[in-house]
Amino acid sequence: MVNHDSPGCHNRGGNRDPIYVPVFLAIVGVHVLVGFVCVVTGVIAMLSEKRPGRHPTVGTVYFWSLSAVFVSATVLSAVRWAQDYHLFILGLISFGAASLGRMARRHRWRNWVRLHLTGMGLSYILLLTAFYVDNGHNLPFWKDLPSITYWLTPGAVGTPLIVLALLRHSLARRAASRGVWIAK
Repeated sequence: MVNHDSPGCHNRGGNRDPIYVPVFLAIVGVHVLVGFVCVVTGVIAMLSEKRPGRHPTVGTVYFWSLSAVFVSATVLSAVRWAQDYHLFILGLISFGAASLGRMARRHRWRNWVRLHLTGMGLSYILLLTAFYVDNGHNLPFWKDLPSITYWLTPGAVGTPLIVLALLRHSLARRAASRGVWIAK
């Protein structure tokens, strides 16, 4: 029996139409799968040596998986806009940050290392923020925390890691020592 109150049902003339439920759930399934790929490839890219090979390959998988997360999140948010518009906004900013980081690296913009590190790091923080905001109330340990924790914890953990990476990366340090902090 179909639950007509499930999130994928659309209201048509006062009646819930269950025809969209399988489509909605299929999109959720794809969203979860590519989200998991993002989490894993993001960690691998962060921990990989920054040279040709593993880092750019896994980083490319991360970027395109994040693109799929953004597209699926957009569709899912549109279906339940009143409840999920904030997830769309997080996805949009996450995808925007990753796009900035990727373009800075590919086009070798001035300060590209800092832009790449910051953009990709922020995209990962926002990916995790959206996950916890949407699912934290169902997770062990997290469900006992105030909901503001879901919003703040990824940034509180991730931002110092981005700063540390900026301070430790040899190319970012070299640019900083030359006083090239802001593009002129």
